[in-house]
Amino acid sequence: MAMRPPAGAPSLSRRTRILLIAAAVLVVVLLGGSRLVDFYVDWLWYGETGYRGVLGTVIATRVVQFVIGGLLLGGAVWLTLWLAYRFRPVFVPVNGPEDPIARYRTVIISRLRVFGIGIPVIVGIIAGLAAQGDWQTTQMFLNGTPFGQTDPEFGNDIGFYAFTLPFVRMLLNWLFVTVAICFVVALIAHYVFGGIRLAGRSGQVSAAARAQLAILAGVFVLLKAVAYYLDRYELLYSDRNQNFFGATYTDLNAVMPAKIILLVISIICAAAFFAAVFRRNLQLPAIAVVLLVLSSVLVGAAWPAVLQQFVVAPNANEREAPSIERNIAATRQAFGLTDDKVTIEPYSGTSTATSAQVRADTTTIPNIRLLDPSKLTKTFTQLQQRRNFYGFPEKLDIDRYTVDGQKQDYVVAARELDSSALVGNQQDWINRHLVYTHGNGFVAAPANQVNAALEDTGGQGGLPRFTVSDTTTEGQIPVAEPRIYYGELITDYSIVGAEEGAAPREYDTDTAQYTYTGRGGVSLGNLFNRLVFSLYYGERNILFNSSINDNSKIMYDRDPRDRVEKVAPWLTVDNDPYPAVVDGRIQWVVDGYTTLRNYPYAEQVPLGDTTQDSQLGLQGQRLPNETVSYLRNSVKATVDAYDGTVTLYAFDDKDPVLQTWMNAFPGTVKPASDISDSLREHFRYPEDQFKVQRELLTRYHVDNPGEFFSTVSFWDVPSDPTVQGNTGAAQDAQPPYYLMTGLPGQQGASFQLTSALVSLRRQFMASYMSASSEPDTYGKITVLQLPADTQTLGPQQVQAQFLGSPNVSSELNLLRQNQTTIDYGNLLTLPVAGGLLYVEPVYIERAGQDSSYPQLARVLVSFGGRVGYDPNLSAALDQVFGAGAGAGAAGTTPAQGSTPQAPSTAAPTPGTGTSPELASAANEISSALAQLRAAQQSGDFAAQGDALSALDAAVKKFQAAQSAAPAAPATPAPSPGG
Repeated sequence: MAMRPPAGAPSLSRRTRILLIAAAVLVVVLLGGSRLVDFYVDWLWYGETGYRGVLGTVIATRVVQFVIGGLLLGGAVWLTLWLAYRFRPVFVPVNGPEDPIARYRTVIISRLRVFGIGIPVIVGIIAGLAAQGDWQTTQMFLNGTPFGQTDPEFGNDIGFYAFTLPFVRMLLNWLFVTVAICFVVALIAHYVFGGIRLAGRSGQVSAAARAQLAILAGVFVLLKAVAYYLDRYELLYSDRNQNFFGATYTDLNAVMPAKIILLVISIICAAAFFAAVFRRNLQLPAIAVVLLVLSSVLVGAAWPAVLQQFVVAPNANEREAPSIERNIAATRQAFGLTDDKVTIEPYSGTSTATSAQVRADTTTIPNIRLLDPSKLTKTFTQLQQRRNFYGFPEKLDIDRYTVDGQKQDYVVAARELDSSALVGNQQDWINRHLVYTHGNGFVAAPANQVNAALEDTGGQGGLPRFTVSDTTTEGQIPVAEPRIYYGELITDYSIVGAEEGAAPREYDTDTAQYTYTGRGGVSLGNLFNRLVFSLYYGERNILFNSSINDNSKIMYDRDPRDRVEKVAPWLTVDNDPYPAVVDGRIQWVVDGYTTLRNYPYAEQVPLGDTTQDSQLGLQGQRLPNETVSYLRNSVKATVDAYDGTVTLYAFDDKDPVLQTWMNAFPGTVKPASDISDSLREHFRYPEDQFKVQRELLTRYHVDNPGEFFSTVSFWDVPSDPTVQGNTGAAQDAQPPYYLMTGLPGQQGASFQLTSALVSLRRQFMASYMSASSEPDTYGKITVLQLPADTQTLGPQQVQAQFLGSPNVSSELNLLRQNQTTIDYGNLLTLPVAGGLLYVEPVYIERAGQDSSYPQLARVLVSFGGRVGYDPNLSAALDQVFGAGAGAGAAGTTPAQGSTPQAPSTAAPTPGTGTSPELASAANEISSALAQLRAAQQSGDFAAQGDALSALDAAVKKFQAAQSAAPAAPATPAPSPGG
């Protein structure tokens, strides 16, 4: 029996409709109201920083993608439903009196507008929300810039893979989803409307249903043919081989031809589906689908596996050589490791350096760093915090400054307001947000000096020699505006500003208050803004506090890293901003990276894992563990600590990725020519980029594909030997270190980022890597490669040598017995006199006391298997190299400004019964040391050389006289052994 569906169904009452509409409006308000508040707060913030165009571009792109995605999928679903309804059977057989479909069919037909429009609208909204998220791919496609370099297989510009292919693949994926959803919707709609019936053994399908489903299936298979075509290009970043990235021999000779074959079969299969529109028999499409599936298995999977197993594997070193060569070239290009940026030089690593040779080193020895910035936060806090609500980051920073004409590295930190350190009544809302609003001061200490040896000052030695510039003090690094409103430790919002003539209320010093006069902050001068921020923070005081006036402003999002990320959402931001005094103002310097996920043949690097090291936890943040195959430090950003001004500079303006984003956001990035010389002098080679590059150089320093395949010449990044229990290669890596030091053949000291590298799965040294931060040579990487058969000790072995030395271990045990804990500072590796000098500071801290802090107690030195250990660096060097070797070391000797001084170990003093020869030699040593001090203070290198020569001759004369009369001197010159 057949019957026509009922014409109508009971409609909703007016009251029910009103209640449903009210409920929908309430849901929209609850869900959308907070988003509107968030958006308005962001809109104000971007307006304050001057980057509202960035937010506008991002929002416009997302809105357009939302509309297009919604219309694409929602419109396709609407068309599918309309066709299914339009060509439904006029009479629908009923399977029985209890047929459940008839009931649903009645409801749907009676409310066609609700279902016919509501379902596509809901699907469209969901699709739009999903589509608007990937705005970066669209902007990169619209503004893509050619690289001027082509891939070695197809000859396409790299920009095709960076900007075009990801966008085309995104569109293709959306078309796949659209067709698949429409197929399911058509299947359900035709079943509901009766075009598909399951009665009987085989059921029945109407001609309209068959045509619609066949067309959708054919379009899906055609899209699959397009996907096979694009798969050919994506083979260029294949990870089939574990030893390298890029298309392998199997990919090029089996998988790529298979993609073409499958593409042709897909077109044939699509034609079979289209033919089914006119034929009732579905055998042809079924045969085509089976052919496609079998081809995918046999041609797409089985044949490549057979080729790999029986042709490639037995001769992999030869078969994969061209691909490995491409991988090496592409990786070096993608990560900035080309020959014009990386210089690999042979270096012996072993030396029998004399004390004279060490004294002659006026670049490295005087600048040996004794202060470890990762160990001294408590020292800075206890001695320079001033008030409980000020603080310093867990890891301090290293930068260089020129003081009294002498440039050297300093441990630096901004004395910030620490929002988490407020206690008691300081946490009252008024105090927290209106009184304690900013930090105060820039604190620095020469990295190569301490005030005195620990024992020489009754336990008050081994401390940094601070120079402080704040509102009450001007140190050797003067700061015109020392107040810090934007920093890493300030997590709360602050409300600043006061009416003209009103009394200041912000805490500045114990005897003075301050009113903010900078441009930072968003105005609270109108009731609407106060209401919005009251809702945003859930704080009624913002609305009702009488101190807030027309001149009041609210500061929020104050972390320098967060500010740069917001104004440049296309950047990957380095996790270690650092403060620098530039033209009298404290500027946070933030490094920004441009990255790509897929660069043909280049290594794919997980950023988070690769930049992991033993100090990462101290910095509080890590890079996202996204996989990249291209990395450039293209942007240097600054954030003014007083007014929050964010400035982006195009540091690598030749980077095509940066040029693309500059096209997308015109006017947001200033050209490199706008970088002042005073700012450029404080640029550091970024640690995160360096860590990625050193990891790659452990393999990609190899040129020969066969050698690369064998891995015999690979290196490793050493684990940090100063961390207890960190003894294996898989443990946390040793971090790189910023040093003011020299390199073989280099004139003068330079500011470098350095790292030791060891042999693969061995602890012997393989190479020494250094990246220059000097403006003239910035980014130049020098690798000192040791001979392949070297037995030069690496960091782990040197640390074991230190701890195994009887004298060292016994003294360390004595230090531990005095209720102190021992903490090993960074183990520095320094190329000196043809060998490698290791220097490690040892800090002690009183156990169980909150007010304790680390102090430099000893300095460990190793060179060529000899160990020195002393409170004074100069004496430790003397123990290793002989008397007078440490004459140029700064160490613990008091000095003016930052000028390195002679060691605190005095020249030999003749005692009773001293021979005239000894007395004369001792006087000559004293005279030579005085000449050396004067030459170092004046910066006269020629005079330093003359003084060192005189000192060397005097020491030799003293030693000769001492041998002739061994019992005479009461205070012998230090010998290499002691």
